[in-house]
Amino acid sequence: MEKVTYQYLGSKDYLETWDYQKSLLKEVIDRKLKNRHLTPDDPEHQQQKHYLLFCHHPPVYTLGKSGSMDNLLLNEAELTAASIDFYKINRGGDITFHGPGQVVGYPIFDMDRFFTDIHKYVRFLEEVIIRTLGEYDIIGTRIDGFTGVWIAGENGGPNRKICAIGVHLSRWVTMHGFAFNVNTDLKYFNYIVPCGINDEDKTVTSLAKELGKEVDIHQVMERLKHHFTQLFDFEFERV
Repeated sequence: MEKVTYQYLGSKDYLETWDYQKSLLKEVIDRKLKNRHLTPDDPEHQQQKHYLLFCHHPPVYTLGKSGSMDNLLLNEAELTAASIDFYKINRGGDITFHGPGQVVGYPIFDMDRFFTDIHKYVRFLEEVIIRTLGEYDIIGTRIDGFTGVWIAGENGGPNRKICAIGVHLSRWVTMHGFAFNVNTDLKYFNYIVPCGINDEDKTVTSLAKELGKEVDIHQVMERLKHHFTQLFDFEFERV
């Protein structure tokens, strides 16, 4: 069974976290390439490493490599005045928001040790969120053609996105991940076209909004961790 190192980074600057992800990605890839030419019983062979990072970011918009700047509705001066950072990054997807009250998850997994199917990987990330929502008696769902996790509209109301997902893989090692709105201030989504989706029947939501009360975010993280272990079939490494 694979071992995964879990790290809770707390509130962390987006750019610092991105750099940290890249350093872990390099570590995992370097170990993978070295092991490729060694047998498991070779003294230089090392067990592969995997990481799962959870954190929260100060307000920031990130634009994926397939995204459009037209989906950012603030100019540079307005971003500065609102104390919101902005970065173009190398994940898939369009524009999204990260901020306080979210659980942002960054799995850095060598998928050669699990399965090499990127669509299945994204479905598993969605399923982690869906199972966690189920523990709060909320039915999370998928919408064909749209990545992420949604709550279906009722009585003609809009479908509500509660978790955005965008990933990047290099040599089958993952980075980036998901942003799960737990106690998120949803006003920040008014200044973007979230994920480039400008449909009247789609909007954003948070766990707190759906439940009508603030949620213990550390409890949410523990439930997310549990469902990661169940779906990907690994154990957390004791640190």
